Amino acid sequence: MPPSRPLRLSTALLTGALLLGGLATAPAVASATAATAATTAVRVNQVGYLPDGPKRATVVTTATQALTWQLRNASGVLVASGSTAPRGADAPSGQSVQVADFSSYRTTGSGYVLSVDGDSSAPFDIRADLYDALRSDSMAFFHHQRSGIAIDASLVGSAYARPAGHLGVAPNRGDTSVPCQATVCDYTQDVRGGWYDAGDHGKYVVNGGISTWLVVNSFERAKRAGRDAALGDSTLRVPERGNGTPDVLDEARWELDFLMRMQVPDGKPYAGMAFHKVHDAAWTGMPLRPDQDAQPRELHRPSTAATLNLAAAAAQCARVFRPYDSAYADRCLSAARRAWTAAQSHPALYAPDSDSTGGGAYGDTRVTDEFYWAAAELYATTGESAYRDAVTSSSWHASADAFSPYGFGWADTAALGRLVLATVPNGLPASDLARIKASVTTAADGYLSRMAAQGYAVPVPADGYFWGSNGEVANDAVVMAVAGELTGDGRYRAGALETMDYLLGRNALGVSYVTGHGETSSQNQHHRFWAHQLDAGLPHPPAGSLAGGPDSALQDPVAQEKLTGCAPAACYIDDIGSYSTNEVAVNWNAPLAWLAAYAAERTPTGGEPPTAACAVTYTVNNVWSTGFTATVTVRNTGPTAVDGWQLTWAYPGGQRVTSAWNATVAQSGTTVSARDAGWNRAVAPGASANFGIQGTHTGANPSPTAFALNGKACT
Repeated sequence: MPPSRPLRLSTALLTGALLLGGLATAPAVASATAATAATTAVRVNQVGYLPDGPKRATVVTTATQALTWQLRNASGVLVASGSTAPRGADAPSGQSVQVADFSSYRTTGSGYVLSVDGDSSAPFDIRADLYDALRSDSMAFFHHQRSGIAIDASLVGSAYARPAGHLGVAPNRGDTSVPCQATVCDYTQDVRGGWYDAGDHGKYVVNGGISTWLVVNSFERAKRAGRDAALGDSTLRVPERGNGTPDVLDEARWELDFLMRMQVPDGKPYAGMAFHKVHDAAWTGMPLRPDQDAQPRELHRPSTAATLNLAAAAAQCARVFRPYDSAYADRCLSAARRAWTAAQSHPALYAPDSDSTGGGAYGDTRVTDEFYWAAAELYATTGESAYRDAVTSSSWHASADAFSPYGFGWADTAALGRLVLATVPNGLPASDLARIKASVTTAADGYLSRMAAQGYAVPVPADGYFWGSNGEVANDAVVMAVAGELTGDGRYRAGALETMDYLLGRNALGVSYVTGHGETSSQNQHHRFWAHQLDAGLPHPPAGSLAGGPDSALQDPVAQEKLTGCAPAACYIDDIGSYSTNEVAVNWNAPLAWLAAYAAERTPTGGEPPTAACAVTYTVNNVWSTGFTATVTVRNTGPTAVDGWQLTWAYPGGQRVTSAWNATVAQSGTTVSARDAGWNRAVAPGASANFGIQGTHTGANPSPTAFALNGKACT
């Protein structure tokens, strides 16, 4: 791990907590997925490919000569063929591989299979609306992670509904009146709300800042492109839908309100600074729903890094929210100015790395990059000379290292300043702007070169498989997408899309790291409530949650026991106890949501939707002795919007539905009827609605093959 890229340690030093929760001594769980999970040598994006996008697969083989690849449709008809390109040894994966490129095939359809040398891939689709469901699911992750509000079944389904956490209702002791750690302050603070950072119940300003920035930036970028309607009001699963504000901003506001509550009040020591974090006094065991957490909560000493995260995120808020809520924009700008001034007065107040009991330390002793990022945001929003001078006098303004080989992250934020200045109109000299924009494309070129040199086309270096590597991959894709915006060069869009292939199954393990998306996806991510592996009464993580990914340092007991000797890109196990490879976190899902929104946008050459009225994908996510879970996606392939829907099908194996989410499901005999949940009743042409079910089976669990939408048969 390079010293300039500190590890994300929101769950570091968890051994004691794991022992409390029984994980360290629990027997291995059969559903855990180790490095041997892949069932086919042909690794593809298991969700599929866009008609006009790159379509490549990686084949694990010891053959040295080119092999023949064959693409067949759902009926088994051969539709394309060609030869693979031998690549030989791929160092990060420890495998010998070849690459099959079928990008020239653009016909839309479902159930394609790629075969090479006797092995066949998981089935996948080719369609223009491929990422619509992931756009919605990856954003819904943040609603699931909300603190201080009941998570309503009408939005998330009964399996994921829960009472509000940390509102001071017994057994909770916070977060409406939280004391500081000893010697930090002599008062309490209302710090309710915000997002739980990861699989624990901590809330961190340094990680919340960059995550909020990415969520808001996804909307700002889409608006520049004229494609923000898909993130607008009443498009996502948030309780504020219908209020006239884009839903993606409503979600970000939940965290922004928390970040501003973490600001030290006027008249107190360190006024205007931001408390570094709030979390339990000691690590909690697992599983544990947030409202059942009885631990005392503590505010931790303000830090310069946290304060500058607040300044940057709040300044961005002031700019992007102004067309929708000018009063809120003013409030954000006031908080940003106060934070900036306070940080200038306390430029070296660092959070200690030793402060890791009950929550991650998030220590960062180099904050010049945070100063640059915050100054860039304040300048882009206000145009004021003081902030411009702070930008131009920063050592990062002309540095060649703003985009590191490992991208950007919570501890490396100079790149965010560059992205802001490159894309938001400002008054910098033309020579400065040209250099800033060139730095974005130069970084993107580096990622493309690295992808071209690897068998799995991953933008990270061989030593980049550390804690949260999947977040690093997605962050790199953000840079490539922005480079494409700045230049119009399609290579960058192709690179960003190909990183999605890696996250969704084209990787060393042949597993999709995003729950509910792909034939073989993560199911047991480290989380205290989404803990089905430990308690069958609790749910698996909801669809759209990104696992941290391979971590070659093996920093938890499960990884150390199960993954010793793994190649860097294969150091991952789908076990709830492997917090260093399989945790979730807001700063990993934020770039995934950004990337999914970008990938879901239609391009002028993106192909036309099929002429049928509807198409249905039924995906079995998990099967056990007598039960199963499945995701059903219904796509409107007709020319007009659907306003209210009912999907019907029959189970060929006599299965029984026991619960559902995002739809109301009833069953009579073998016939099942699923109705919209109200908030998802409208399905625009080319858009999709998806819902989940849990059921029982006896022996076989065959999938249904015929569906009807509002009485009309679907393909």
